[in-house]
Order: sequence, then C-alpha cells, then structure tokens
Amino acid sequence: MPHDDSPPPPARRIRASDKDRDAVLGVITEAVSSGRLDPNETAERQDEAISAKFLDELIPLIEDLPEGHELLRALQRQTGQGGAPGTAVTRSGSNVPGPLADPGSASPMNSVAVLSGREVDVPPGTAAVTTYALMGGDDIDLCDVMGPGVTVELASYAMWAGHNIFVPPGVRIRDETINIMAGNEIRASAKGDGSNGILVLKGFSLMAGHDVRLAKGYRAKDQGQLE
Repeated sequence: MPHDDSPPPPARRIRASDKDRDAVLGVITEAVSSGRLDPNETAERQDEAISAKFLDELIPLIEDLPEGHELLRALQRQTGQGGAPGTAVTRSGSNVPGPLADPGSASPMNSVAVLSGREVDVPPGTAAVTTYALMGGDDIDLCDVMGPGVTVELASYAMWAGHNIFVPPGVRIRDETINIMAGNEIRASAKGDGSNGILVLKGFSLMAGHDVRLAKGYRAKDQGQLE
C-alpha cells in the first residue's frame, strides 16, 4: 500500500482572552517584586503580554518565572505543549528541572531512626515529611520532590541526633524549628532563591541538629564545603 508521507496538520492555535493576558501580567508583577526582572525586561514582557493574540505567545513570558508555574502548566495543557514529566521549556528552548509530580499528590511520608539511620529518597509529589530520631539520623534526599512552585515541609523531632538533608540548587530554605542546646547548619551553597521550590524545616531538637547541603551531584567544592 502507498505510504502517506505528508506532514501532519499544524496544531490549532487558541486565541488569548483578556483574562489570560491579565494573569500573565500578574505573574510578571510578582516576579518584579521578587527581584527577578530588571526594568527593561519587565517593560518588554508587559508589552508582549498586552499585544499577544494567542495563548502560545504568552508561554515564553512566564516559563522561567517560578511565580507562574501553575499558570504555565495550564497554558501548556491548553496549547498541547506539555513536555515530559519533570521538565519545562525555557525561553532559550532548553530543558530545566521541574517537579516530577503535582505537589501534594503523594501521601505524607514518615521515618524513624533510633540508634541508626538510613537513606531516604523522598518521592515526587510529597508535600510533608515527618521524622523521629533518637541518637541516630537519616540521609534525606529531596532532589526528586523539589521543583518550581513546590513547597515541602520537613518536620523533625530529634534528641541527640540529626539528619543530613540534601537539596538541589535553587531551593529556598526556611528554618522554623525549635531548638534547645541544638541547631541546624544550612550550607551557604544550599541557600537558593526559591526558583526550585521552598523547603520549610519544622519540629523540635534537643542537643541535636540537622545539616542541609547540596546533593552530591550538584555540590560545589568551595572552601568549607564537606564532601
């Protein structure tokens, strides 16, 4: 039988509404407040958003802004541009890490370490992790769960113990723990700007503390950074 080698028909473009344009302008405004865009970039993106006729023209204006993560996903679904899980398309066309699952889509996770410890890989979609440690501690890897727009709460209750917590670059860390003769160490190289999500540390430590550092594959070999 003869083969039909004709190219597939082009995807149908969807017209943007005033609501769509206003939503993108709102994301740009949030990004300006966070210091992500300079005045020239801001004016350029605002002009492009106002003049956009189709939804696919709005996507490049917010795809590198974590404030627009949810809106980006919605626009990609409407235009059929959703990429492989865990990736997002950037303004330059390259792929950058993204969350591998929707935040909160996985069950909360619990871990107990007593005079021991283990390697804990937090699965994608986990929004809450609770750990209990007595004279022990785990190696907790958060690389698969973090991503733009993701917030993970890690509540640890520790006595004479502590965890090693590994994060990818770009994660903002908020320490809300209560400590008595204890404290957490957050390595300078692990302090991100929030572009790859937010990690909230909660819980209580007595003569204990946790060490937050970049995951080994990303770890900078600066002075004072332990391997």
